[in-house]
Parts: sequence; C-alpha cells; structure tokens
Amino acid sequence: MDKAALREQLERDAKRFTEIYGGEVVTYAAAPKPERKAWKRKPSLRDLAYTEELRKIEQQKE
Repeated sequence: MDKAALREQLERDAKRFTEIYGGEVVTYAAAPKPERKAWKRKPSLRDLAYTEELRKIEQQKE
C-alpha cells in the first residue's frame, strides 16, 4: 500500500465516521522528537583521585 492509497483510505474512514457516527475528526501535527543531550559519564573514584593528585602536583610546582 502506497501513500496515496493510504491517504484515500483514511479520508474515506474519516468521512464515514463523521457521517454515520456523527463524530468529529481532529488531526494533530506530529509531536517533535525530544532533543537528545550528550551523555556524560559520571567520574569514577579513580578519576576524581587522579584529578585531585594533578591539582596537588600543580600547586606544589608554584
């Protein structure tokens, strides 16, 4: 089934729904996809200790 055939079928179904059942057809725009944020790795204890040691070494150099 291609897009044109699907569109025709949906139009027929919507028309039948409004005429026979007296319903109201409401069309909505597609919801935008959520914006993905970059995943950041939580620093491990080893990473924290490493950065702390680097900071200490730099302070000793001064």
